[in-house]
Amino acid sequence: MRVEIWSDVVCPWCYIGKRRFESALERFEHRDEVEVVWRAFELDPAAPVEREGGYTARLSSKYGVPLAEAEAMVERMTRTGDDEGIDIRFDRARPGNTFDAHRLIHLGLERGVQDAVKERLLAATFTEGRPIGRTETLVDLAVEAGLDEDEARAVLAGDRFAAEVRAEEQEARALGISGVPFFVVDRAYGVPGAQHPDVLLDVLREAWDQRGATVRPADEAADEACEGDICAV
Repeated sequence: MRVEIWSDVVCPWCYIGKRRFESALERFEHRDEVEVVWRAFELDPAAPVEREGGYTARLSSKYGVPLAEAEAMVERMTRTGDDEGIDIRFDRARPGNTFDAHRLIHLGLERGVQDAVKERLLAATFTEGRPIGRTETLVDLAVEAGLDEDEARAVLAGDRFAAEVRAEEQEARALGISGVPFFVVDRAYGVPGAQHPDVLLDVLREAWDQRGATVRPADEAADEACEGDICAV
Protein backbone atom coordinates (compact mmCIF):
# COMPACT_ATOMS: atom_id res chain seq x y z
CA MET A 1 0.00 0.00 0.00
CA ARG A 2 1.26 3.47 -0.86
CA VAL A 3 0.69 6.65 1.13
CA GLU A 4 1.49 9.88 -0.71
CA ILE A 5 1.76 13.01 1.43
CA TRP A 6 1.58 16.45 -0.13
CA SER A 7 3.28 18.98 2.16
CA ASP A 8 5.73 21.86 2.39
CA VAL A 9 8.81 22.26 4.59
CA VAL A 10 7.72 25.72 5.81
CA CYS A 11 4.36 24.42 7.03
CA PRO A 12 4.21 23.78 10.79
CA TRP A 13 1.09 21.65 10.47
CA CYS A 14 3.01 19.48 8.01
CA TYR A 15 5.63 18.82 10.69
CA ILE A 16 2.87 17.99 13.20
CA GLY A 17 1.15 15.84 10.60
CA LYS A 18 4.33 13.90 9.92
CA ARG A 19 4.64 13.00 13.60
CA ARG A 20 0.99 12.04 13.88
CA PHE A 21 1.19 9.90 10.77
CA GLU A 22 4.30 8.17 12.10
CA SER A 23 2.44 7.43 15.32
CA ALA A 24 -0.46 5.93 13.36
CA LEU A 25 1.83 3.93 11.11
CA GLU A 26 3.67 2.48 14.11
CA ARG A 27 0.38 0.93 15.26
CA PHE A 28 -0.73 -0.25 11.81
CA GLU A 29 -0.68 -4.02 11.53
CA HIS A 30 0.65 -3.94 7.95
CA ARG A 31 3.16 -1.12 8.40
CA ASP A 32 5.96 -3.12 6.78
CA GLU A 33 3.94 -3.20 3.58
CA VAL A 34 3.37 0.56 3.41
CA GLU A 35 5.41 2.76 1.07
CA VAL A 36 5.45 6.44 2.05
CA VAL A 37 6.17 9.02 -0.66
CA TRP A 38 6.48 12.75 0.01
CA ARG A 39 4.95 14.94 -2.71
CA ALA A 40 5.71 18.60 -3.43
CA PHE A 41 3.45 21.50 -2.50
CA GLU A 42 4.71 25.09 -2.33
CA LEU A 43 2.59 27.24 -0.04
CA ASP A 44 3.95 30.29 -1.85
CA PRO A 45 5.71 29.62 -5.18
CA ALA A 46 6.54 33.34 -5.43
CA ALA A 47 8.29 33.49 -2.05
CA PRO A 48 11.73 35.13 -1.94
CA VAL A 49 14.83 33.18 -0.95
CA GLU A 50 14.34 34.42 2.61
CA ARG A 51 11.44 36.37 4.08
CA GLU A 52 11.94 39.53 6.06
CA GLY A 53 10.39 40.12 9.48
CA GLY A 54 9.23 37.82 12.23
CA TYR A 55 6.62 35.10 11.90
CA THR A 56 4.26 36.64 14.46
CA ALA A 57 4.23 40.04 12.75
CA ARG A 58 3.53 38.48 9.36
CA LEU A 59 0.76 36.35 10.88
CA SER A 60 -0.82 39.47 12.40
CA SER A 61 -0.63 41.32 9.10
CA LYS A 62 -2.02 38.49 6.97
CA TYR A 63 -5.08 37.79 9.13
CA GLY A 64 -5.63 41.35 10.32
CA VAL A 65 -5.47 40.46 14.00
CA PRO A 66 -3.71 42.29 16.85
CA LEU A 67 -0.14 41.27 17.55
CA ALA A 68 -1.17 39.83 20.93
CA GLU A 69 -3.67 37.53 19.22
CA ALA A 70 -1.05 36.41 16.72
CA GLU A 71 1.32 35.69 19.60
CA ALA A 72 -1.36 33.56 21.25
CA MET A 73 -1.81 31.63 18.00
CA VAL A 74 1.91 30.96 17.85
CA GLU A 75 1.94 29.83 21.47
CA ARG A 76 -0.87 27.35 20.76
CA MET A 77 1.06 25.88 17.85
CA THR A 78 4.21 25.69 19.97
CA ARG A 79 2.32 23.74 22.64
CA THR A 80 0.91 21.44 19.97
CA GLY A 81 4.45 20.79 18.79
CA ASP A 82 5.52 20.01 22.34
CA ASP A 83 2.71 17.45 22.58
CA GLU A 84 4.12 15.71 19.50
CA GLY A 85 7.74 15.87 20.68
CA ILE A 86 8.68 18.72 18.32
CA ASP A 87 10.47 21.88 19.41
CA ILE A 88 8.85 24.50 17.16
CA ARG A 89 10.65 27.83 17.40
CA PHE A 90 8.84 30.50 15.42
CA ASP A 91 11.22 33.07 16.86
CA ARG A 92 14.04 31.40 14.93
CA ALA A 93 12.22 30.45 11.73
CA ARG A 94 13.70 31.88 8.52
CA PRO A 95 11.30 30.63 5.83
CA GLY A 96 11.73 31.27 2.15
CA ASN A 97 11.20 29.75 -1.27
CA THR A 98 10.97 25.95 -1.08
CA PHE A 99 11.18 24.90 -4.74
CA ASP A 100 14.81 23.76 -4.39
CA ALA A 101 14.03 21.98 -1.13
CA HIS A 102 11.40 19.94 -2.94
CA ARG A 103 13.90 19.08 -5.66
CA LEU A 104 16.25 17.71 -3.01
CA ILE A 105 13.40 15.69 -1.54
CA HIS A 106 13.01 14.15 -4.99
CA LEU A 107 16.70 13.33 -5.03
CA GLY A 108 16.20 11.71 -1.63
CA LEU A 109 13.44 9.55 -3.11
CA GLU A 110 15.74 8.43 -5.91
CA ARG A 111 18.51 7.60 -3.42
CA GLY A 112 16.30 5.86 -0.86
CA VAL A 113 16.58 8.50 1.89
CA GLN A 114 13.55 10.67 1.14
CA ASP A 115 12.07 10.54 4.64
CA ALA A 116 15.42 11.49 6.17
CA VAL A 117 15.72 14.48 3.83
CA LYS A 118 12.16 15.60 4.59
CA GLU A 119 12.72 15.29 8.34
CA ARG A 120 16.02 17.16 8.19
CA LEU A 121 14.50 20.06 6.27
CA LEU A 122 11.55 20.38 8.65
CA ALA A 123 13.76 20.34 11.74
CA ALA A 124 16.12 22.88 10.18
CA THR A 125 13.22 25.21 9.46
CA PHE A 126 11.23 25.03 12.67
CA THR A 127 13.71 24.04 15.36
CA GLU A 128 17.07 25.36 14.22
CA GLY A 129 16.03 28.46 12.27
CA ARG A 130 18.15 27.66 9.22
CA PRO A 131 17.46 29.78 6.08
CA ILE A 132 15.72 27.03 4.13
CA GLY A 133 15.72 28.82 0.79
CA ARG A 134 19.50 29.28 0.57
CA THR A 135 21.61 26.94 -1.53
CA GLU A 136 24.45 26.45 0.96
CA THR A 137 21.99 25.63 3.71
CA LEU A 138 20.27 23.08 1.51
CA VAL A 139 23.55 21.43 0.55
CA ASP A 140 24.59 21.10 4.19
CA LEU A 141 21.22 19.63 5.15
CA ALA A 142 21.24 17.24 2.20
CA VAL A 143 24.61 15.85 3.27
CA GLU A 144 23.44 15.52 6.88
CA ALA A 145 20.44 13.53 5.62
CA GLY A 146 22.62 11.10 3.69
CA LEU A 147 22.88 12.58 0.19
CA ASP A 148 26.11 13.06 -1.72
CA GLU A 149 27.34 16.65 -1.58
CA ASP A 150 28.44 16.85 -5.22
CA GLU A 151 25.18 15.40 -6.47
CA ALA A 152 23.12 17.75 -4.27
CA ARG A 153 25.08 20.73 -5.59
CA ALA A 154 24.60 19.57 -9.16
CA VAL A 155 20.85 19.26 -8.66
CA LEU A 156 20.60 22.76 -7.21
CA ALA A 157 22.82 24.25 -9.91
CA GLY A 158 20.63 22.89 -12.69
CA ASP A 159 16.99 22.08 -13.31
CA ARG A 160 16.94 18.41 -12.37
CA PHE A 161 13.64 17.37 -10.74
CA ALA A 162 12.05 20.73 -11.59
CA ALA A 163 9.55 19.06 -13.90
CA GLU A 164 8.72 16.46 -11.26
CA VAL A 165 8.01 19.10 -8.62
CA ARG A 166 5.75 21.05 -10.97
CA ALA A 167 3.96 17.87 -12.02
CA GLU A 168 3.20 16.99 -8.41
CA GLU A 169 1.88 20.47 -7.74
CA GLN A 170 -0.32 20.24 -10.81
CA GLU A 171 -1.55 16.85 -9.62
CA ALA A 172 -2.40 18.37 -6.24
CA ARG A 173 -4.59 20.93 -7.99
CA ALA A 174 -6.26 18.19 -10.02
CA LEU A 175 -7.04 16.33 -6.79
CA GLY A 176 -8.51 19.48 -5.27
CA ILE A 177 -5.76 19.88 -2.67
CA SER A 178 -5.58 23.49 -1.50
CA GLY A 179 -3.99 23.03 1.92
CA VAL A 180 -1.37 20.77 3.42
CA PRO A 181 -0.61 18.29 4.78
CA PHE A 182 -2.84 16.11 2.62
CA PHE A 183 -2.59 12.32 2.74
CA VAL A 184 -3.60 10.12 -0.19
CA VAL A 185 -3.80 6.46 0.78
CA ASP A 186 -3.49 3.96 -2.05
CA ARG A 187 -5.24 6.49 -4.33
CA ALA A 188 -8.41 5.51 -2.47
CA TYR A 189 -8.69 7.93 0.46
CA GLY A 190 -7.80 11.59 0.77
CA VAL A 191 -7.17 12.86 4.28
CA PRO A 192 -6.86 16.64 4.75
CA GLY A 193 -4.92 18.23 7.58
CA ALA A 194 -2.78 17.05 10.49
CA GLN A 195 -5.39 14.61 11.75
CA HIS A 196 -5.16 12.80 15.07
CA PRO A 197 -3.21 9.51 14.85
CA ASP A 198 -6.37 7.52 15.59
CA VAL A 199 -8.07 9.04 12.54
CA LEU A 200 -5.10 8.26 10.33
CA LEU A 201 -4.90 4.72 11.68
CA ASP A 202 -8.59 4.16 10.93
CA VAL A 203 -8.04 5.34 7.36
CA LEU A 204 -5.03 3.06 6.90
CA ARG A 205 -7.04 0.09 8.12
CA GLU A 206 -10.07 0.89 5.99
CA ALA A 207 -7.94 1.53 2.91
CA TRP A 208 -6.19 -1.80 3.45
CA ASP A 209 -9.54 -3.59 3.59
CA GLN A 210 -11.22 -1.63 0.79
CA ARG A 211 -8.50 -1.14 -1.79
CA GLY A 212 -9.40 -0.23 -5.37
CA ALA A 213 -11.70 2.78 -4.93
CA THR A 214 -11.10 6.32 -6.20
CA VAL A 215 -9.78 9.14 -4.06
CA ARG A 216 -12.36 10.53 -1.64
CA PRO A 217 -11.88 12.92 1.28
CA ALA A 218 -12.04 11.89 4.90
CA ASP A 219 -15.09 13.01 6.87
CA GLU A 220 -13.15 14.98 9.47
CA ALA A 221 -12.55 18.71 9.07
CA ALA A 222 -9.19 20.02 7.89
CA ASP A 223 -8.65 22.86 10.34
CA GLU A 224 -5.08 21.82 11.09
CA ALA A 225 -3.59 22.59 7.71
CA CYS A 226 -1.70 25.38 5.94
CA GLU A 227 -2.90 27.42 2.98
CA GLY A 228 -0.92 30.28 1.48
CA ASP A 229 2.43 31.59 2.64
CA ILE A 230 1.72 31.52 6.38
CA CYS A 231 -0.52 29.36 8.56
CA ALA A 232 -3.39 30.27 10.84
CA VAL A 233 -2.06 28.40 13.85
